[in-house]
Amino acid sequence: MSRLSSAVITLFWCGNLFLWISGGAMADGMEPETSVVILYEENGEATINVKNTDAGPALLHSVIQNIPEDPEPLLIVTPPIARVEPGDTQLVRFISTLKEPLKTQRLKRVTFEGIPQVRAEGRATIGITIRQDLPLILHPQGLPRHQEPWKLLKWTLRGNRLTVHNDSAYVVRMGLEVHLLPSRRPAILPRTYILPGEVLSTSAGEGVARVSGVEIQPATVYGYSATAYEASIVVEAG
Repeated sequence: MSRLSSAVITLFWCGNLFLWISGGAMADGMEPETSVVILYEENGEATINVKNTDAGPALLHSVIQNIPEDPEPLLIVTPPIARVEPGDTQLVRFISTLKEPLKTQRLKRVTFEGIPQVRAEGRATIGITIRQDLPLILHPQGLPRHQEPWKLLKWTLRGNRLTVHNDSAYVVRMGLEVHLLPSRRPAILPRTYILPGEVLSTSAGEGVARVSGVEIQPATVYGYSATAYEASIVVEAG
């Protein structure tokens, strides 16, 4: 039986799951123990356990990815590649390479991908490789840990432009869709995170009137959806 050509399917579930399908029914995957990696500057490193949930051995490929807004390399991962037996767990370390102290939280991404061993030639199988994509936050020494940093955001409305200012030292993550109150008119933010010192702006649509606040769907430090939060808003003459 000839081997089937591979296809790529992309799913989103608490991160990005990338599935490479090549033909029978085997799921190869690496499972991180948490949904986020946090490196506290005073510790100099962070660790996470990643388990091989497949029935066979696989190579764990760990990669740090910079976000477009912050391309500066701040840490390394070790080991970048490791063989993990079925059911076993691999400890992955993230080591700080900071050249100067952090002033604010910094955001990176880390991916964990399991690469299964090559199957015998001529066997028709479906090999599914799952790539987990997690946020990685670097936290400055001396900065208090804040469980609700979205409460520090400042919202303004000028004409039909909705703007959010993050004057804090924290990375804030939330859903793309927000609602103007009391009408609950939706507006879509440019992305699901706002970095320290950033300002994001979006259109609130035409004919906006009598706005008293904005409702957002924030995410906790560990990426879980928190209770919807109603923030105050400053309406400026436009």
